[in-house]
Amino acid sequence: MNSTRLGVGIIGAGRVGPLIAAALSRAGHSLVGITQPSESGQERVEAILPGVVYADPLQIIERSELVVVALPDHELPGFIEGLSLQNAWNTGQLVLHTSITHGLDVWDSARAQGAIPLALHPLMEFTGTSMDLSRMSGAWCVISAPAVAEPIASALAVEMGMEPLVVAEDKRAQVASAIALATSFSHTTIHEAASRLKAAGIDNPGVVMQPLVSSSIENALRLFAGNERELGGEA
Repeated sequence: MNSTRLGVGIIGAGRVGPLIAAALSRAGHSLVGITQPSESGQERVEAILPGVVYADPLQIIERSELVVVALPDHELPGFIEGLSLQNAWNTGQLVLHTSITHGLDVWDSARAQGAIPLALHPLMEFTGTSMDLSRMSGAWCVISAPAVAEPIASALAVEMGMEPLVVAEDKRAQVASAIALATSFSHTTIHEAASRLKAAGIDNPGVVMQPLVSSSIENALRLFAGNERELGGEA
């Protein structure tokens, strides 16, 4: 499944935006530009996107067929609304955000100007480095789009190496809650376990725990993959 080759502009140069740009570029899309990263993040961005062009949001929107907005959740509504007040969005332009918290309604003001709203959230944690590109391969990706644009959203996910997972808008909050629970629980638990091993005199708790944690997670997830019999009766 291939979407049309697109001119892609990225707004947001944190951990997610540059990797989405790299994945789409690798799939054959043309990177128009990305907003200026922080001074501390510029070297990281340029390692991922050699020769990248920096531009302000209005320039990116003007030049792009697909605008990817990869901003923190709390910034997204105000940012979109502010650009809508400037009549920045173009008729027929694809606009995509990467938030799991917000659905398509955050795009209402852009949609009123003729933009086509999409939402695409990879189910993975980003490091902001090139290793994320390999992690995308086989990862699931929550997508939302109007019915007419759903094939485009799915194609974009597939082109980046991910499996599209369509979630109804009224179920999005439950998915966001599940993701937050899974990630916060794993971080908190592993940090506490590592601290206890460190206190016991083990200098490399992360290395020691890696096989244990990996196998424990695999076993827990296997229960939800229909393979309960593999664990039945085992000590």
